[in-house]
Amino acid sequence: MAMQLPSSAGDEDELNASINTTPLVDVMLVLLIIFLITIPVVTHTVPVRLPRAKDKPLVTKPQNITISVTRDGDIYWGEDKVDGSASLLRRLVAQARMRPQPRIEIRGDQSARYEYVGKIVYLCEKAGLTGVSFIIQPPSR
Repeated sequence: MAMQLPSSAGDEDELNASINTTPLVDVMLVLLIIFLITIPVVTHTVPVRLPRAKDKPLVTKPQNITISVTRDGDIYWGEDKVDGSASLLRRLVAQARMRPQPRIEIRGDQSARYEYVGKIVYLCEKAGLTGVSFIIQPPSR
């Protein structure tokens, strides 16, 4: 067995500048194994049948009644302004007696207070109307 000693002429061993990638590969393999073990555990959930979304446009029928609310709280029956809650309730009660009942479509201004729209929903419920819907701006595609 021989041992190499530096020569007296000043020749030194060259510096080895390469990177040892073996520890990096070992760490990556360990991480890969951990991910392969834990991912199936995370993705298992309780099996339920989720409802399907139906995106169909609203068809306005002649018997539908449109009630609009401005941002100031003014209420319109179609295009006619309603004087107050008592007048609106009388009209809604008359519509609730009809068979089949017409559908009430509420068009609320985006900047209207919730109180104004909530009052109309309350009056529809008080009158006995069952079909109340909200008209919204469809999202852009």
